[in-house]
Amino acid sequence: MADITWEEPFCAESSSCFRIGTDADGKGYIAVAGQEERHLIDTREALQTLIRDIKAGKADHLL
Repeated sequence: MADITWEEPFCAESSSCFRIGTDADGKGYIAVAGQEERHLIDTREALQTLIRDIKAGKADHLL
């Protein structure tokens, strides 16, 4: 697995905290804070998951 450097989590009240990270090759990663081992890489799947979570009110603090 890639060595990922995670940024501080983005959190809102009563919502999941998301973390964004990058590896040495510049690839981006998204994960729920505390579950970084289950990250999504910068794929269509990652973008769809982020959009669904924003629509569900889980990540409105990222807007």
